[in-house]
Amino acid sequence: MKFNTIANDRLKLSQIGLGTGPLGGLYVESPRERAMQVLEAAWQYGIRYFDTAPFYGYGLAERRVGDFLQGKSADEWVLSTKVGRLLKPNSGPTPEIADFVNALKFGAEFDYTYDGIMRSIEDSYARLGLTKIDVAYVHDIGQFAHSPEMNAHYMAQLEGGGFRALDSLRSSGAIKAWGIGVNEVAVCHDVMARADLDCILLAGRYSLLDHTGADLVAQCGARDVAIIAGGIFNSGILATGPTAGAHFDYQLASADIKSRVGAMQDIAKSHGHSLIQAALQFPIQAPEVSSMLLGVDTVEKLHGNINDLAQPLPSSAWAAFEPHAFRG
Repeated sequence: MKFNTIANDRLKLSQIGLGTGPLGGLYVESPRERAMQVLEAAWQYGIRYFDTAPFYGYGLAERRVGDFLQGKSADEWVLSTKVGRLLKPNSGPTPEIADFVNALKFGAEFDYTYDGIMRSIEDSYARLGLTKIDVAYVHDIGQFAHSPEMNAHYMAQLEGGGFRALDSLRSSGAIKAWGIGVNEVAVCHDVMARADLDCILLAGRYSLLDHTGADLVAQCGARDVAIIAGGIFNSGILATGPTAGAHFDYQLASADIKSRVGAMQDIAKSHGHSLIQAALQFPIQAPEVSSMLLGVDTVEKLHGNINDLAQPLPSSAWAAFEPHAFRG
């Protein structure tokens, strides 16, 4: 396993990390025993970077990751979680909880204020039961998650105290680094202009199919802001191919997107590889990408991803995919 340093050498990330949204029951139930098996398998493969969030299963993923890492030396692993949502006890349905099957009985309220971020970190420490959180990402700031009006409100909360809270947490040692975890490019430029962040978890915008984050990735390299790539299958279509019901960006894929993916599938096949192999290998071709997250809910899927990463496409193959990539 290759490792890359970030945040002025304060942290060392395994090039492959584990995203734990699926372990919180994202879309399908994630029984505890199976989730713990995935975490153990990731460890055995040499993965030492784990990303979680209060939102994932409304606390469930954090609890499971914390339980797993209890038995591991804190010097051996890096953990990131997120701020921006506070969990509140809620025995009834919420608009978001349908995304998580058998989640814990909480709802979430967005809060990007100084007090909200401080409370979020305290709550995460309690759910995790660990003595360190390495990275805090501001979760889902931007217009991908909020209306323009609400995003302006939440950005004002960040500027009015949220950024100060994150800087204080970093300087005190409560965290070692902070950044944002988002699905869009524009807000990354916005935050980089306003604050001294260490890293960006960019989901879905730097993939084999979607190159809208390419310029941002290059700029982050020049500014020493680390990029962590998530959402590498663009909600599924790069894993399933252009099948009926295939999803792109959390919605049914359009005919244009399916056509692009179909062409990419043919290109990968012409080089003796699968579309999944190409999708997995694309983000880490860029030296600016410090780590790439795999989000799986079974050991079998993790095993398949690791095997696919071990069969590299030739460097000459990547140019053939370029004409079919989506750029917004």
